[in-house]
Amino acid sequence: MRSDLDIISTWIKPDSRVLDLACGDGELLEKLQQHNISGYGLEIDPEQISRCIAKGVNVVEQNLDRGLGNFADNSFDTVIMTQALQTMRFPHLVLQEMLRVGRDCIVTFPNFGHWRARWHLAFSGRMPVSDLLPYQWYDTPNIHFCTFKDFEVLCRELGIEIIERRVTTQGSANALKQKLPNLFGVTAIYHLRKR
Repeated sequence: MRSDLDIISTWIKPDSRVLDLACGDGELLEKLQQHNISGYGLEIDPEQISRCIAKGVNVVEQNLDRGLGNFADNSFDTVIMTQALQTMRFPHLVLQEMLRVGRDCIVTFPNFGHWRARWHLAFSGRMPVSDLLPYQWYDTPNIHFCTFKDFEVLCRELGIEIIERRVTTQGSANALKQKLPNLFGVTAIYHLRKR
């Protein structure tokens, strides 16, 4: 399991109701169900929906760019979105909707301020392609590139409290990730709540 999903699973209390946005193949919800956590996944890709169903994960086909109007306020304890916020047309509106339907929300996204991305762009003059970001500039689903700093500014502007922030890294940068997360963090993991 991805390291960000392992961290998220420790933040969710047993007996919680969870909504997992852009849930992919349902890997996180499948793990959470083992800890008496119930919920639904929302996904747009038919192949991923089939994988969720095969795992016994409750899934609904939904385009998140159209909002979460089919869910009432405070319907869930936690709303999660992993590695998809940067693909949303209006990420700020998605965040607000997440905190409308859930008491808390957890978001993960790739840090586009990572030193390797900066290095690649500075010295090759081209957008980086890597294991973490395996797309060319013209076929990437990522339409809103952001860094830790960008995201934290957005949270302040929207009146969102950051309960906890975690950083994942690759290689030997573990010691530096806490001091300079915007430069050495590969993946951002945020636990958020309305103020």
